[in-house]
Parts: sequence; C-alpha cells; structure tokens
Amino acid sequence: MLGLLALLLTWLLALPAAAEDGYDLWLRYRPLPAPVLKQYRDQGTQLVAPADTATQRAARDELVRGLSGLLGRAPALAAQARRDGAIVVGTPASLPQLAALQGELEGLGEEGYLIRSTRIDGRAATVVAANTDMGALYGSFHLLRLVQTGQPLAGLDLREAPKVKVRVLNHWDNLDRYVERGYAGESIWDWHKLPDWLDPRYTDYARANASVGINGTVLNNVNTSALALTPMYLEKAAALASVFRPYGIKVYLSARFSAPIEIGGLATADPLDPAVRQWWKDKADEIYRTIPDFGGFLVKANSEGQPGPQDYGRSHADGANMLAEALAPHGGIVMWRAFVYSHEEPDDRHKQAYNEFVPHDGRFADNVLVQVKNGAIDFQPREPFHPLFGAMPRTPLMMEFQITKEYLGFATHLVYLGPLYEEALRADTHARGPGSTVAKIVDGSLEGHALTGMAGVANIGVDRNWSGSHFDQANWYVFGRMAWDPHAGAEDIARDWARMTFSTDPAVVEPVVSMMMGSHQAVVDYMTPLGLHHLMGRGHHYGPGPWVEGGPRADWTSVYYHRADARGIGFDRTASGSNAVGQYAPPVAAQFGNLDTVPEEFLLWFHHVPWDHGMASGRSLWDELVLRYDRGVDYVRGMRRTWAALEGKVDTERHHQVAVFLGIQEKEAKWWRDASIAYFQTFSQRPLPEGAAPPPHDLEYYKSLQFPYAPGDGK
Repeated sequence: MLGLLALLLTWLLALPAAAEDGYDLWLRYRPLPAPVLKQYRDQGTQLVAPADTATQRAARDELVRGLSGLLGRAPALAAQARRDGAIVVGTPASLPQLAALQGELEGLGEEGYLIRSTRIDGRAATVVAANTDMGALYGSFHLLRLVQTGQPLAGLDLREAPKVKVRVLNHWDNLDRYVERGYAGESIWDWHKLPDWLDPRYTDYARANASVGINGTVLNNVNTSALALTPMYLEKAAALASVFRPYGIKVYLSARFSAPIEIGGLATADPLDPAVRQWWKDKADEIYRTIPDFGGFLVKANSEGQPGPQDYGRSHADGANMLAEALAPHGGIVMWRAFVYSHEEPDDRHKQAYNEFVPHDGRFADNVLVQVKNGAIDFQPREPFHPLFGAMPRTPLMMEFQITKEYLGFATHLVYLGPLYEEALRADTHARGPGSTVAKIVDGSLEGHALTGMAGVANIGVDRNWSGSHFDQANWYVFGRMAWDPHAGAEDIARDWARMTFSTDPAVVEPVVSMMMGSHQAVVDYMTPLGLHHLMGRGHHYGPGPWVEGGPRADWTSVYYHRADARGIGFDRTASGSNAVGQYAPPVAAQFGNLDTVPEEFLLWFHHVPWDHGMASGRSLWDELVLRYDRGVDYVRGMRRTWAALEGKVDTERHHQVAVFLGIQEKEAKWWRDASIAYFQTFSQRPLPEGAAPPPHDLEYYKSLQFPYAPGDGK
C-alpha cells in the first residue's frame, strides 16, 4: 500500500503545472514573488469596501479576487479601518471615514478617483476615494494594477480622471454570430440563448473593459441589420446591459438608416420627412423603456453601399441630427461615422470624407460625435493622420482605431498597435499653430468640446484567449488605456501589460516590451514600406496583392494606389496631382507636399517618385524599398529568437502558441517581401541591391495563390 502511495505521489509530482490558456487576460492575479510578498501583505491587512450597490459589490469582489490571488490569502473584510495596512475604498457618501476627502475630490467628475497613502484614525491606510461608485471601481482596478506590476504602495498620491468621455468598443458582430474582420472565432454574443442565458463570459468581458476604463460597447456591426432594433433583439440587448451596468458600461447599437422602411413599414427613410422623424422618436422611446441607460446609435451611412441621407438628397448633418433629436430627451448620443465613399468614384478616396463633412462643420447637433478613422483610407499599416482632424473646429470629432488587425496579419502576426495609436494621436495638425495635436482634438481641449470620444473596432471572439492570440490582448488593453488618456505613452502601457500578462521579472518584461515596440514598424516594412498602402489580397485582405486590378471600382484595387510604372512609384497627392495635401493646414501641407521635406514613411503616400530617387540613406528608392522589406522580415526573425530564449520563463502553453505564431509570421512576412519585390521589379527593371536574395518563385506563382475561405470576409 505504501508503495502504491509513493508511486501515486511520484506521478502527481511529475504532472505539469496548471496550464494558462489566456482567458484571464491581464487580470491573472497570480501570487507575487516571495521577496515582496510580506511588504504587500502588510499593506493589505484589511479591506474596507461597502457592498450596498451592484457597482460597490463589483469593486469589492474584484479586490477580494485580486488580493487573494496576488497575496496568497484573502484580506479580512471590515466595516472600518481598525488596524495598520487597511485598504479603504469608497465615496464620502458610502464611507464616513472618507468624508474628510470630499473637497479633494472636486474636479474628478463621476469617473475619476484618487489613491492615497494616508492615516485613518491614526492608522496607516491606502485609500481609494471617488465621487461615485464607478470612480471607486476604476480606482480599485488601478490599485490592483499597481500591485500586479510590483509598484510600491508607500507614499501614494495619485489623481486620475478620464480625458475622454465616451470610450467604446465597436463590435462588427452580426446577429448570426459571424464577426466581420474577426479573427478570434464567432461573436461572444449568443443571441439565440439571450435573454435567458447570461454566459459568465459576459461578466468577465465587463471586468476586462472596466479595468482599462472602457465605458461603452456597440453590440452589432456597422453593416447592420434593421432587426437589431426590433423588440426581440432589444430584449436581448437589455439582458447584456444588465450584466454590464455595474461595471459602468453602456450598451449602444448600430442603427440601419433604412430601418423605417425595413421594419417600420414606411415608404421612405428621408430624414426630413415628418413620419420618418416620428418613427425614430418612437423607436428611441421604445429602446429607453427597455434599456433605461442606453447609450445611443452608431451609424454607417452612404458608404460601401449602405443606405443614408444622401439617398434622398440630404446631408450627413441632416441624417445625424434626425437621430440626435430622437435620442436627446433621453441623454443619448449619435456616433456618425465619417468613413464614407460613394459608388461614384472620386478622384482620390483620401479626399472624400473631408469634402463631404467640412462644409457641415457646426451644423451637427450637440449630441452628435463625428467618428473619424485615424487615417483617410482604411486602417492601413501606416497612414498619415486624417485631414478632418483640425478641419472641423465646431464639431466634436471622435477617433476610430481598429483593434482587430484586418490589414496587419490577422491574429497570427505579433503587431502591438500602441505605437500606431501614439503616432496618430501625437501628430500635429497645426490647426491652431504648433502643438495642435490630434490628441488635443480628441480630448476636446483644443476647441473646448465637452462631448468627446474614442472608438476601437474590437478584436474579441469566443476563442479562449479572447483575441485569437495572446499578444493581440495587448491591443485591446492599450486601446482602453489610451482612450482614457490619449496622451499616455505606448511603451509604458506595454510594460504594464507585459508585467500583468507574463511576469514581473525584468528578464521577461524588457525583451517582451522590446519586441512589442518594434513590431509595428516591422509589419509596415514587410507589407507597405515608405508610404505604400492598400496592397493586400482582394476582398479577404489576406496576404500580398500589389497586382490586384479590375473589378467593380478602381479604388478597390492595389494598382490604383501604388501607380507603379517604368518611371517610378507612388500616388501623387501634391498640388500637381490630386492635391489631397491641400486638405491639411498650410504648414503640414507644405511638409507633405514637398519631396525634400515629406517624412520618408509617407513618401509614396504623397508622391510619385522615380526609382532612382536619392533617399536619406544615400541609397536609391528601389534599393531602399527592397532593404525595407528585408528589414521587416529580419525583425520577425529577431522576435522569434527573443521569444525562444524565454522558454521556461513563460508558461509552456502560451509560450508554445506564441512561438508557433511567430513562425507563421516569419513565413508570411517573407511571402509579403518576395511577392512584392517580384511584382515591383517588373516596373523598376533594376537589379536587387547587394546582399538581397531574389524571390524563390516567379511572379506568376505568387499571383496564382488563392484563399477562398480566409476568415473575416463575409459569408
């Protein structure tokens, strides 16, 4: 018998440690290293946190969950601080012990908070105080982040409040659970089982969003069905809202402009028609009876064939204001997308949103946000900032970033988007002189707008790790942090994420952060160097397709954008070309429009450049282009080596998947490089620079590759 027990014990000890599958995201709450454990335990002896409301309970439960995991034991719950090391969380209204802080909470609004090391009744304590329960919840997550990332809790004096009011995820999820441009499985919204079955995952989704300050979610695709506004689906949306409400997350819906016809029985959707206006008012009343804290509508209109006000000779302002009028009595808002291009091809798609929206600056209702993509084409690996930023001072503009990597290798390429977001937000529009950054437009400080917003196209699906790959979680995370504060630094956020997600060991954190911070430039290099754009495969957007031409419209092709010929390559957007540069403020237009001053990363975006043009490196454009492709591939190889060296320092399951995905990325980066060089060399007719390997196949091989079932591209 003893022999059998010994054998069993030997077998149990040989079992691997519990695997991690990424479900916990950055809220892993694994035990802290022993050397610092006592310090944190001494500063977490008690938890004083009321639980009289749903949001208070969410904050207390998160702190119990987090501190129990991090400290290896649950904190003692108490009604008031009675020993040194208490953590006290609440508002002056919910905790009398915080009444003395009432004056210091002024200016923090409904979502802000302070975290302070102080003394309560003569005892050392860490206080999280706010004006509202929601502020206290945000502060609780911040405190947990400090512990997770190994920050000292002594001498804390932090004041935080969001700089942007509306911070939302846009789910491009259809009612049949298909996710357009989704690479992490089907939609997490199980519409068929709603409203009765509330998957516990919905609560974890809300927790993750609240932890980074996201306060809204648009449940359905911008290419929406009007059925989303019918009573059956409103009841389902209301069930989700009930889960999200304690976490401060409002539900929004994409509204189909033609809904009055499709589900209302009207003959028109003309926004100036009284019957149409009344239909939307009645619909808004119905929605708010079902979801009292409904956030409002997101609208895609007169773009890519979607119905809109221009179908009736009306403007975007006419359409947005009709919906705003219906929502206004309830406090709802309209997020009207500026991603527009009609079926009548303009001379340059880069210019169309500006041309359609700037004439209506100041005409939008007070509860309308115009939602503008970071660049004027379509979430390309790199784009100059959208010319609408700085061009509509009387209209609040809401930033739209893409978190899902439609043009950036789907879920398998490691591409941290923090540098992309940071580049766009720190771009200087010069709208009111130097320093007029996009971030200051988004947060309302440049023009004094109170209604502000940032949206991110979600990368979430039913995959256990939520986003299709472990590193793609970082893009959800950094979006939330930058929506809270558009001036935050991408590297600091990456470091927090790495510590929370993998390890606090600097030997893990620093190489991981280094990989992340160079990954965006790498993908630009191996996909679209030097300002090239829109070079992907037709429709599915998977892989290289610089040869794509023909089809229903020219601006859905690659050749329309790169314009390669025997003389050179690039789209002339200067005054001698489409004059898209003229939509920027004069100092920016002068910089972009001059071949000698345009940043090289946007060279081919704004100029058609001879193949032998001299670059800053001293190389010709052709040689530089080839070597940028090589540089991108080399960076991915370097990431593979770096990650391989972390084996044993990261849990086996996650390390293995990331390693395999990096292998896929290297293979596909090389594919992008080889196919692009094979194609563009047919125009340049120049030899490859010394040391550059020729593509292993001829151009016809790359053109022959077909991917009829690539994910994310409709059904």
